[in-house]
This record gives sequence, structure tokens and C-alpha cells, in this order.
Amino acid sequence: MLSADLGRYGVSTGRSFWLYLVQCPDFRFVFFLRTVAFLRRRPFLLPFFIMARFVYCRMRVKYGLNIPYNTFIGPGLLISHFGGIVVNAGVKIGNNCNLNHGVTLGIAYGVNNPGCPVVGNGVFLGAGCKLFGGIHIGDDVAIGANCVVTKDVETGATIVGGKPRVFHGRGTAREYVINRWKK
Repeated sequence: MLSADLGRYGVSTGRSFWLYLVQCPDFRFVFFLRTVAFLRRRPFLLPFFIMARFVYCRMRVKYGLNIPYNTFIGPGLLISHFGGIVVNAGVKIGNNCNLNHGVTLGIAYGVNNPGCPVVGNGVFLGAGCKLFGGIHIGDDVAIGANCVVTKDVETGATIVGGKPRVFHGRGTAREYVINRWKK
């Protein structure tokens, strides 16, 4: 998964991995997110898990990224700009997704769509967008800045505006989600 995440940043693996780990705080956070999630499932590596989780918790506060390590996130995660990203642990994020600053993926309680969002593959989440409730976001969806989405979005749609409007066939996420990871 780390090579897929690194590839999304436009960097090949190898020697540049260490350079990018040191220089790019976005990738550094993703690296520790994946490392803690990996070590959590291996009880015989408990001391390493404790150390990695300490660094990870420190980075959550330092960079303003509240993404629990037990959240299901597919390969190819790209955090474009860190800061103010909040993701509930029950959210499921597919492959090749972009998260920009100010994105909130949260749970909703009550009568209308209770639960957490399920985000499909190749989704672009613009700065400040909010997704709430047990909704499903289809594949190759672009959600613009400051949109509040509380209803399902079908595949290939583009959502824009303060009061979200759906556009089809106009600038899908394929234009925004680059360097896609392929199986």
C-alpha cells in the first residue's frame, strides 16, 4: 500500500522514498497511518506498535489530521494539503482518493441516513467539503469546495456549490485524480 500511496505523489519507489518521507509531511502522515494499522494486527510487534502509535498521535496533533488508524482506506491515498481533515473510524474510503484540507467525513445519528459515508474509488474531495450520514459516493466523483453532501452520489458525477448541484459529464474526477494506482 505504501508504494501505491507514494506513487500517487508522483514519486517512484527506491531511494526517493526516504527523501520524500523526510520532506513531505503529507506522505509522512500516511506512512505512519499505514504503519500503525499494519502493526496493530501483529501482537508480537507490540513495542514497535507503541512507538509508531506515539509518533502517529503526535503527527495527528501537529498536522491537524484526525484520521483514525483503524479506518478502512484503500491503496493510493493522497492528502493534497494537510490541516483540518476529520474522518470518522466507521468511514470506508476506496482506492485512489484525494483528500484536501478541511474535509470532514462524519457519522450522522437519527432518522435520515444514520451511519458513516462509503466513498468509492477515484474520488476527489475538494477543500472544506463535508460528507455526513450513511451515504454512498460512487466511483470517479468530484466533490467541489465547501459542499455539504448528505445524499447518495452516483458514479461519474461532479458536485459543486454551497447548495450542492450535480453535473454529469462535466469535469469528472478523472481530471483531478492523477497518478492512479493500478492493481
